[in-house]
Parts: sequence; structure tokens; C-alpha cells
Amino acid sequence: MHPASAQTNGCAVEYQVTAQWPGGFNADVEVANLGAAAVEPWKLEWDFANGQKVTNAWNTTATQSGAHVTAVAVDYNKRLAPSASVSFGFSGTTSGSSNATPTSFTLNGVQCTGDAVPTSAPPTTTAPTEGPTGGTGQDEWNPPANLVQPLNEVWAHVEDTYDLNFRNFGWDQVMATGGTINYCVRWDSQNPVTAQTRDQIAAKLQDQYNRWFDQMAGWNEWPFDEIDVNVVGWAARDRSLLQWSDNSVDVYIGDIREDAPQCAEECGRFFHQDGNYSQCPGGAARHYDQSLWLTQGMGGGAGGDWGQRMGQEYFVGALNSAQIHIYLHELGHTFGLDDFYDWTPTGQCCFIMKAGSSTTITQFDEWMLRDWWRHLKSRYGY
Repeated sequence: MHPASAQTNGCAVEYQVTAQWPGGFNADVEVANLGAAAVEPWKLEWDFANGQKVTNAWNTTATQSGAHVTAVAVDYNKRLAPSASVSFGFSGTTSGSSNATPTSFTLNGVQCTGDAVPTSAPPTTTAPTEGPTGGTGQDEWNPPANLVQPLNEVWAHVEDTYDLNFRNFGWDQVMATGGTINYCVRWDSQNPVTAQTRDQIAAKLQDQYNRWFDQMAGWNEWPFDEIDVNVVGWAARDRSLLQWSDNSVDVYIGDIREDAPQCAEECGRFFHQDGNYSQCPGGAARHYDQSLWLTQGMGGGAGGDWGQRMGQEYFVGALNSAQIHIYLHELGHTFGLDDFYDWTPTGQCCFIMKAGSSTTITQFDEWMLRDWWRHLKSRYGY
């Protein structure tokens, strides 16, 4: 599958179907400003040819009238600087077997023209062209010269805004377990889920963790070659939604907190940061460090020491994508990485922790992660 492209001397648009299933799909859109002046706020418009409908969107506000879709900036990405790009995504429905790529886009009323290659099926999972570079094997702080200043700016911001005595960052969790993260899935949805999808979700969580932490292996006394990720529990409103009968995971039904199903508090690290899981029905081995909270119809996401939350349809629909970028962004928050809604480090425009600017983990993201370990490792005796 090839992304659709349209270019003028003012703008470029890449539209890519990232996942597709009977009756629905996910798509990512990247808009680049090739002109000499900033576009603020930006507005992208296009027409669908096969009755597709946008159902929810992230990093944009999308509306649709008939076949015509309008996607506009949100507060944190409204300025599209020269030579910069912005990315957003959406879930949609299809009315038949066809899902043709739009062939014409306009940015703030000006057409972006060029050839577009139609796509009718999602891509296979492939390694990203930009992302983790693998373990460096180095033991010293040696980022590329162009990243030294922005990394210093980021850490100064961390020290000004974070309580570094907090003891439930993702770093604390993985060090407490000796290299393991256990998940509970909060199935905040009325859609059924099969055993096959359950297992695909577990495998995808491992894969996405690897995309952040493969580049940590062998670096600056980081003690793990891989973080072992396991799903130990599922919570749902009704047992009939979980279409399996085996006991490979603990199942929690009807415990509603925050208007959503939740696994037993007795098993959650968020509630027992002292590591005492003596009241957990499944024992300490079935405790969970983080929750994957999948909410039907939700756009965007949230993340913290408790885990990550995003749209159920989005996450399940992206299981065949190489990088589930909302999840990766929210997982960054679990390990302390900040949002960049109101500022951008010097010389950096597009990286996964700046929402809407990148759909892949970049070199700058990698070095921000390393910087956290560099500053926190002494609390674990390294």
C-alpha cells in the first residue's frame, strides 16, 4: 500500500489507511506547509468517493456534510509553521467494500494538487522508517550535537514542573518487578471481544513497549534487554462481552469506577504502591502495574502512572499497524515524558510527545527517554 500524496509549492498531504476491517477503518493524515508563511489556524478539506463517514478523530476537530469532510486545528497544533507538518487521525465507517483514497485536498481554501495513489486495504506490519534505532551500547551521555540544547531545555522544564520524589513512574514500576509490567484491560465498551483479539492486544502491548525500550538495551546501566509485558486481567460490564472460557486471565465483572469497569483494587499497583498484594484474588503474580483503558467512541487519549486510555475502536482497529501512535504517546507519559502543548524545544518541530506532530517515535523522543533514566537511575542504586 502506498500513501496518497498531493503537492503544490504551498502544501503537501499524505493520507494513509492504517487499519481496515469489515465496515470500518482508521486513517492517518499528515499535512505539510511548503510555503514561506505560517498557516494559523489550518483547515484541511476533502471529499470521500465511496460513502465513508468519519466517526471520531484525534488531534483535530472533524465534521462532515455528505461526502465533504472538514478537519480543523485544535488549540495545541493550530500553528503550521513553514517547512513543518501536522498529523491527525480518525476512525471511519465504509458502506461497502470500496474505500478509495481522496484524490484532492485543500488547505485553507487553496488546493494541494498532485497525483494520488488509491488504497483499498491496510498495510501489513512493517518496521517504521523512523523510530527506535536499537541499543547503542554506550555508557555516557552523548546525544547528537543538535539535540543537546533542546534536551537541556526539556529537563529544565521537568525539574520546574514535576515532583521528582514521586515513586510511581513507569521506571519505579519496572524496577520493582525486575523487568516486568503486568496489565489489566478495562474494556469500557459494549462491543464483544474474542479470545483472538484478546491475545492480539497482549502481543501488541509487548510490541509497542519494545518500540520505546529496544533503544535502551545496553545503554548507561539500563539493566533489561526487554521489558516483559503481560496481560493478567480483564474487566467488563458484562461477562458475555468477553467471548472466551479459559482462565488465562483473571476476569472482573461489574466493578464500576469512573463510570467504567475496573480490575480489583486489591491487585493494582496504583492502589498498593508498597507492593502488598496479599488481598489480590489471583495473588501477587496476577497484580497489575498499569491499566489499558479502552473506551468505546473516545477520541484522543490520556496517560499517566495508572496506565493509558484511548478509543476502543481506534486501538483494536490499529492492531495491524506498526505503531499505535496515541498509545505510544500516552505510554511516554507513564514514564514521565511531558506534553508540549504550549512550547517547543529549540530546533524541534515533530516528535511523538508533541501531540499531532509525528506518528512515530523519533530520535529526539528516544533521547528524552534516556535522559529520564540518566537522572533517575541513582534511586535504584545504579
